[in-house]
Amino acid sequence: MNPLCSRCDRVVYPTEKVNCLDKYWHKGCFSCEVCKMTLNMKNYKGFEKRPYCNAHYPKTSFTSVADTPENLRLKQQSKMQSQVLYKEEFEKNKGKGFSAVADTPELQRIKKTQDQISNIKYHEEFEKTRMGGEGPPQYPHSPQQNTTPAYQPPAASQNYHYEPEPAPAPAPAPAPVRQAAAAPPPSSGKRYRAVYDYTAADEDEVSFMDGDMILDVQQIDEGWMYGRVERTGQQGMLPANYVEAM
Repeated sequence: MNPLCSRCDRVVYPTEKVNCLDKYWHKGCFSCEVCKMTLNMKNYKGFEKRPYCNAHYPKTSFTSVADTPENLRLKQQSKMQSQVLYKEEFEKNKGKGFSAVADTPELQRIKKTQDQISNIKYHEEFEKTRMGGEGPPQYPHSPQQNTTPAYQPPAASQNYHYEPEPAPAPAPAPAPVRQAAAAPPPSSGKRYRAVYDYTAADEDEVSFMDGDMILDVQQIDEGWMYGRVERTGQQGMLPANYVEAM
């Protein structure tokens, strides 16, 4: 005997029969309960043994738990159990150091408050002492009245070895100020050695490096000389405090 369609209650013949959701349907009757769109075995979604399309499939939502007497009793019981476990852990860790209970939010808040109070009192005492608001005036040269302990540096460790830093190399003295360029004098054959590096600042000066030999040197004035650099062959003015006589 052929079954009846779950939608139209008519006989369903084998050629048009759809067996789904524990029921039998005509192919045309297997449709969405809301929009009546014809469905097939690939795109249907079943809810409480009824077919739905993807757009009208009933959305499940969470319901809020009412504060019934039973729920309130369970909530109170859970809270009491938590407190009992906390006290048991506290008794077990008692005497093992403050760090066992220092990480609780309440103890962290108390510690932070105590630190703030200590900082406020410290600043108040510091301001009173600095402004002389309490007690007789303090004189630094009077040992009887100066009750503030002098600062004592910490004792050095016996194993600590202090090595002074090496003194930096002396910088070359600045070149003397030239008043005016002078004409090169005749050669006299004096030899000097450069003790610093020097870079020419004018066209009539010469550049040299530390250790260069300066030949045919002539004294122009108190601060400047004229000579020829043996390494480069250039002639010109040079500062007298950058070279020394050989």
